[in-house]
Amino acid sequence: MPSQPKINTKRYWRKNLQTLLILLFFWFLVSFGFGILWVEELNQIRLGGFKLGFWFAQQGSIYAFVVLIFIYVYRMNRLDKEFDVNEE
Repeated sequence: MPSQPKINTKRYWRKNLQTLLILLFFWFLVSFGFGILWVEELNQIRLGGFKLGFWFAQQGSIYAFVVLIFIYVYRMNRLDKEFDVNEE
């Protein structure tokens, strides 16, 4: 680690938690919001013959979760390199 570990550690974890909170917000929005809260409004739109609210509740939230995992991996790799704590 660099010469000022306390400052860099705090900044690293602040950015890490910020990334987690943003991704958790989007996960909540897609899974709970689109699949439960706004399902009636989304059901007015059709996707491949299925109502969009139904699609989000059944499959869209799973796809969104997988995309969020890849975003998290990408973001954490960049963050690790930025703070020189990467494994390479």
